[in-house]
Amino acid sequence: MTNGFRERFERYIEQNDLAAPGDRILLAVSGGSDSMVMLSLFAECGYDIGVAHCNFMLRGRESDGDEAAVESEASRLGVRYHVKRFDTQAEMERTGESMEMAARRLRYAWFDELRREHGYTSVAIAHHADDSTETFFINLLRGTGLRGLTGIAVRAGRIIRPLMFASRKEILEYAMAHGIAYREDSSNASTKYLRNKIRLGLIPRIREINAGFAGIMRRNIARLTEAQTFIDSAVCMIRSDVVDSADGVDTIHVDRIDPGLPRGFVVYQLLNSAYGFKGDVCDSLRRALERGSTGRRFYSKEYTACIDRGDIKVFRTEPDDPCAVEVERDAVRCYCGNSALWFERCDIAMIKDYGVPEHIAQLDADQLHYPLTLRRWRDGDRFIPFGMNGFKKVSDYLTDAKVSAAERERQFVLLSGEDIVWLVGRRIDDRYRLTDKTDNVLRITKEIV
Repeated sequence: MTNGFRERFERYIEQNDLAAPGDRILLAVSGGSDSMVMLSLFAECGYDIGVAHCNFMLRGRESDGDEAAVESEASRLGVRYHVKRFDTQAEMERTGESMEMAARRLRYAWFDELRREHGYTSVAIAHHADDSTETFFINLLRGTGLRGLTGIAVRAGRIIRPLMFASRKEILEYAMAHGIAYREDSSNASTKYLRNKIRLGLIPRIREINAGFAGIMRRNIARLTEAQTFIDSAVCMIRSDVVDSADGVDTIHVDRIDPGLPRGFVVYQLLNSAYGFKGDVCDSLRRALERGSTGRRFYSKEYTACIDRGDIKVFRTEPDDPCAVEVERDAVRCYCGNSALWFERCDIAMIKDYGVPEHIAQLDADQLHYPLTLRRWRDGDRFIPFGMNGFKKVSDYLTDAKVSAAERERQFVLLSGEDIVWLVGRRIDDRYRLTDKTDNVLRITKEIV
């Protein structure tokens, strides 16, 4: 299986225009089999490379061992080595992000900093075909649109992924055949994370049904990617006919959309491709449009959309906009500023731990009145912080917690009626905590997007 692997690597880089003579490439090397094989291949092929290793300090001696192994290999090959240690746990506590989200944001920001400082042309990440398949299922389960089903891009700006032609099995076989040392990450065996549940649980079951699943998925993802490319081209043509821009406001004239086209799908593509609106937000907007609503606002990470007499107005969200949105009982996800809230409903028997990190809220679902409201906090807001008996102003709580001015501007609250049930990412209201009388739970997880 390893015969011709290096030739496939070189051919893949050439076919996808991932590197050219004279390029300097920064390799993200964790110490695992994928990145160590990538390092070996780039070195053998004579590319001008540097190595970047992130120590997230989450696995103690194991993390330090990874760092030492990567440094040793970079030294042996005589390539420039960059390393940075991140206090990932502290960053998670500061932002309320999950471990995966915090680590991803930290490493990509550092890679970009290194690239600009040292003149690297691009940054190579050792994702492979199986990673793309896993991403397909992650996005499928989260209810993504077609774009999310196209897997992982071979190139995204300055990021390149030169191992996307190979499977995890092929990479491991190459490492074994060529004596390439690598480190095993113990967290890869944990089913705590969704990706691992798919990798270790779902995909092996599918392979039992169809042994050719890997090849089929590669072809499926390739077709979906081509379909999305075609759609992007068509949407660009439609945009020129139905969107006008003036004074910082884009107006989508819905009545100009060809009646022979699926209007809801076209509206979604227009809002998603240029402004980053997600599918569930677009669904809510479309329902409001069909009801003839006027004035309701909908939010993406950076933009606001509102319905105005059958048209859709889109503009950048102002810093003082309350960003108020309604959260229906069956909502799976909603957005607040640069974060997403994921909603999960379950029986109290499913809750294993009442003590959860601040980016997770566990509320007594039977105490809530829908629709909930999510908005920025404002002067005069008050709640009863978990563990306390009396009300406290949100402004005083943020001051006591030494929250910076920039973070205060990004602070949201979740309300049931007039009650704040969660100072998002920080503290729930004591009246909505889980008790021995709780039967049903609303579990909410905040993630930075």
